[in-house]
Amino acid sequence: MRNPKYHLYLTQDERRMIVGSLIELRNRLISEGKYTDVIDELVVKLTKAKVKRIKVKEV
Repeated sequence: MRNPKYHLYLTQDERRMIVGSLIELRNRLISEGKYTDVIDELVVKLTKAKVKRIKVKEV
């Protein structure tokens, strides 16, 4: 059975904050001598993800 795909709609600030937090977590794990493979994959996926512009209507 396939894993479902999820889509996140983030603002530029939210995206920047998530990448920054992942990099801080990666640095902490490196200082503790732990593996960072999963964090590295997430950072690469976030930085290579397509940016889609959408209009948001406020109610």
